[in-house]
Amino acid sequence: MTLNAADVDRIMQLLEASRFDRLNLEMDGLKLELVRSGAAPAPRPAPPPSQPAAPPPEPVITASREAGLIEIRSPLLGIFYRAPKPGEPPFVEVGSRVEKDSIIGIIEVMKLMNTARAGVAGEIVEILGANGELVEHGEALMLVRPER
Repeated sequence: MTLNAADVDRIMQLLEASRFDRLNLEMDGLKLELVRSGAAPAPRPAPPPSQPAAPPPEPVITASREAGLIEIRSPLLGIFYRAPKPGEPPFVEVGSRVEKDSIIGIIEVMKLMNTARAGVAGEIVEILGANGELVEHGEALMLVRPER
């Protein structure tokens, strides 16, 4: 069985509209685990990346903290990993300079690893996404001070 992004989005909408905090779906070798925002996700070690990159997220200008910062948002719902493998240094840290196509992390969706890219050039000023935690589609992962 295959699921596309629209299928997963629809399943997410159904979960959010329900009274349940978690959904585990398993059929024909496909495993899907969804956790409602605010519910505690099950911890998982970071497996190595092996799949093609996800499209870069749309940068969003935010009025939080420092004026002019841009949020790097998650392009997918999944588990966010800051490093390529356990024990390796993160892709970026606070103070790192990024370009639009710089990899800032990995998002695991149904055991597939998808790279998350900055989508904006500038300097990372804050990291919001926690390593190994579930992130929602569109959730802010990092704040960037864009190049002038």
